Amino acid sequence: MTQFATAATAQPLDGRRLKAQLRRAERLRKLKAIGLVAPLALFLFVIFVVPIGSMLWRSVDNTEFDSVMPLTAAGLREWDGTGLPHEATLAAFAAELRESRQGGGLGRIGRRLNYEDPQYRGLLMRTLRELPAAESVTPDTLWSETLIAIDPAWGETATWRGIQRAAPTTTDRYMLASLDFERGEHGRLQRIAEQERIYQAVFQRTLVIAGGVTLICLALGFPLAYLLATLPARTSNLLMILVLLPFWTSLLVRTAAWIILLQSNGLVNKSLLATGLIDSPLQLVFNRIGVFFAMVHILLPFMVLPLYSVMKGISPSYQRAAVSLGAHPFAAFWQVYAPQTISGVAAGTILVFIMALGYYITPALVGGPADQMVSYYVAYYTNTTNNWGMAAALGSLLLLITLLLYLVYHRLVNRKQLIRR
Repeated sequence: MTQFATAATAQPLDGRRLKAQLRRAERLRKLKAIGLVAPLALFLFVIFVVPIGSMLWRSVDNTEFDSVMPLTAAGLREWDGTGLPHEATLAAFAAELRESRQGGGLGRIGRRLNYEDPQYRGLLMRTLRELPAAESVTPDTLWSETLIAIDPAWGETATWRGIQRAAPTTTDRYMLASLDFERGEHGRLQRIAEQERIYQAVFQRTLVIAGGVTLICLALGFPLAYLLATLPARTSNLLMILVLLPFWTSLLVRTAAWIILLQSNGLVNKSLLATGLIDSPLQLVFNRIGVFFAMVHILLPFMVLPLYSVMKGISPSYQRAAVSLGAHPFAAFWQVYAPQTISGVAAGTILVFIMALGYYITPALVGGPADQMVSYYVAYYTNTTNNWGMAAALGSLLLLITLLLYLVYHRLVNRKQLIRR
């Protein structure tokens, strides 16, 4: 009896010990998997998440003025926008303006206020030169009279309202400006002057160019991918080298080559003139035509490769079976073969469209002033005017448009696949 009791007790203990060992082994396996994935996750976080998050924050960041003049910013945020700010706010403004000469603070607030009105930088410099020395300031000094004596602009409510718009730490100014909107005198949303509205047209132009390039690449890439997938392997490999050839050439070289080919004395115009098809050279470069030629040439491989990878896995027996059952060859191709390539079409169009949205070099070199896309203005605000807020706002809106179009496209493709099933 004692032996049986001992054995019965040992079995549950061994079972619990085995379960504990299995749990430890499972935890160890998960830790190893996390350790293998962690470097890639860290890389994605540093390379993609952090820059995108920084761009999104930059589009609403408005801390330049607050970081240099925190007391003035706090006073202006509490000001009701009528008359002049309180004397305490004006005194803080004079003191912090005097201190802003150190560390480049004056340049930062001058640049930020110039976005509101180009006159602010000169006004700040004149005021700083004529401010009374700190030793001569007494508690009875009326800064409203002192500042107005330096420049009458300080006695205008509109001057302080412009500074007040720079006081909050966040702002929707850049986002609104990217959509051709602004805040009025009392904070009401309104469209900017008609002669200054450019960004809605720029976004529309960007979508039209990217969509046109994508459709042309699809029209050219689909039959080419079908040809590569159905030809014998030796011939197909040779043609695939020609498709991949643009990858081995610099983007600038390819763009410059199109300028040479399409210019008035270029090979294309000379050939057309020699054949008698035209009487005078055509304008094929520095316009929308040149942009389409160059971008399609550069992006066509990104359409062909996804289509080819999908078509290569489709058995030709399906199409032959449809024909043997009495279907017309074109009907067999359209109703049997084409639906199986939807995933390749979706991958290729999304890839080409997203890449075309962000193109900068090719439209800048081959296109004219009316062919510049959003990326051109992002580069302009980044490199020329150092207006990081506007650059980030334009980039954020472009990212949002891309995500929305991708979601719509993804839903449409999934719906079509469900209907066919």
